[in-house]
Amino acid sequence: MKEMSLVTKNRIYTMSLASVYPHYITKTKKKGRPKKEVNEIICWLTGYTEKKLETHLEKRTNFETFFRDAPKMNPKRTLITGMICGVRVEDIKDPVMREIRYLDKLIDELAKGKTMEKILRKV
Repeated sequence: MKEMSLVTKNRIYTMSLASVYPHYITKTKKKGRPKKEVNEIICWLTGYTEKKLETHLEKRTNFETFFRDAPKMNPKRTLITGMICGVRVEDIKDPVMREIRYLDKLIDELAKGKTMEKILRKV
């Protein structure tokens, strides 16, 4: 069983952000949320500028490198709690996986209609 989780972990880590990004956009646009808000969330979480984010999308940077090289992970990200993919995000031990799931959780919140103020933990 342990072997299986390592394979899954490696696959997620080596996937490019660019391969998942269109799904984030599609998911949120269905609920009337613009691409600009998806980018704002990603930049808030990682400290990248929008221009740098676009560069990583063009280069097809994988998730592990994207998060490892992030300029400044937002300290408020630890306020992100709840279930994502059947797991409590706050219980995820692996640091890279936790960052990936924080992003997934924020995109879900956007798609569910939460205000940007709440998503970005300003309230």
